[in-house]
Amino acid sequence: MTNTAKQAAITTKHLNHFFGSGDARIQALFDINLEFARGSLTILMGPSGSGKTTLLTLIGCLREIEEGSVRLLGHELYGSSEAVFVALRRRLGFIFQAHNLHESLTATQNVLMGLQVHGSGDRAKACIAAHHILGLLGLSDRLDYLPSNLSGGQKQRVAVARALVSNPEIVLADEPTAALDKVSGHTVVEMLKALGQTRGTTTVIVTHDPRILEMADRIITLEDGRIVADDLQ
Repeated sequence: MTNTAKQAAITTKHLNHFFGSGDARIQALFDINLEFARGSLTILMGPSGSGKTTLLTLIGCLREIEEGSVRLLGHELYGSSEAVFVALRRRLGFIFQAHNLHESLTATQNVLMGLQVHGSGDRAKACIAAHHILGLLGLSDRLDYLPSNLSGGQKQRVAVARALVSNPEIVLADEPTAALDKVSGHTVVEMLKALGQTRGTTTVIVTHDPRILEMADRIITLEDGRIVADDLQ
């Protein structure tokens, strides 16, 4: 096995994060030390306000690292330029509870946006890829539907397809199954597990959904910005 293969996809060391300033400054994360192996599926759990989403956004280059270290795909984020952040974001797939679909675009067109950021120039191949992944998520009959004509669960599955169509190296998901029924939720997580096994995709999921816990390789629990449990499944 090469050094690259052995290297963790994500590493955090002595990571702290704060919100506000002066007397209103509040610490949101306390000394977070973690490694996420390539190809693994990890769930972050904990009550609202425990720091789960904050940690996810720091890992995903969506917030600046204030104290400590985050290494993402071999690159140190602390002190990195915006250009580095932009380049790394293109190697990630993001799934958020708010699906953030463009209302004027069809399901297919929304998914194609996940390829456009990578400069995919072959429109025909891109459409085939978009239709394939939408089909895997049970949306073959909704390819040309606008978001206004989709249910909440269908919109979320389009958002999942958009995140996965470019075969990202890391998937970061915040409550991706909250709007989905049990079968659809399991389909999404099974797809993420399969990507980990076949392509080495690393997935980190923030969730309160007990229906998908058994599918994780690892469950990390946070409370008040601190890791209180770290369990391998």
